[in-house]
Amino acid sequence: MLLRLSKVIETPNSAVPFETSLDLRDMRFGEGCPVQEPVYAKGSVRNTAGVLLLEAELDTVLHGICDRCASEYVRPISYPVRAVLTTELENEDEADEWTFLLEDDTADLDEILTTAFVLNMDSKLLCKPDCKGLCCRCGKNLNDGPCSCRPEADPRLAVLGQLLKDK
Repeated sequence: MLLRLSKVIETPNSAVPFETSLDLRDMRFGEGCPVQEPVYAKGSVRNTAGVLLLEAELDTVLHGICDRCASEYVRPISYPVRAVLTTELENEDEADEWTFLLEDDTADLDEILTTAFVLNMDSKLLCKPDCKGLCCRCGKNLNDGPCSCRPEADPRLAVLGQLLKDK
């Protein structure tokens, strides 16, 4: 979606609202494609003291397999987006990832929002933020409760363990 911003550029304290959706079903994150539903974006571009600021909220539902416990999950996510839009960059090497260049006073929302979505995604896709994972010995999902494995003794204390075993 292309968003024309010529009126906002010329008028301080003005804004242009937008609503759009992105189809990111083919985008790979790790071993899968967890974005199976549209990514909805709602926000605005505001001219604040001559600076064009894009503020939006990205919402979708992830479908995937947890990187820690290997369980399938369906989890809604929401990411806030704040980016600066500019008509020219003085030094492209020093621009950060949240600064986007306009072409002919037009913002390519699909590119900007897709980039923002990717930058906000976690490097590990988890079923929940506090996922406990699997037991390294028996493989039990620790989110379902503790396993029956005994903690491994420190090998430096093995001699003491032998003494206790004899009594």
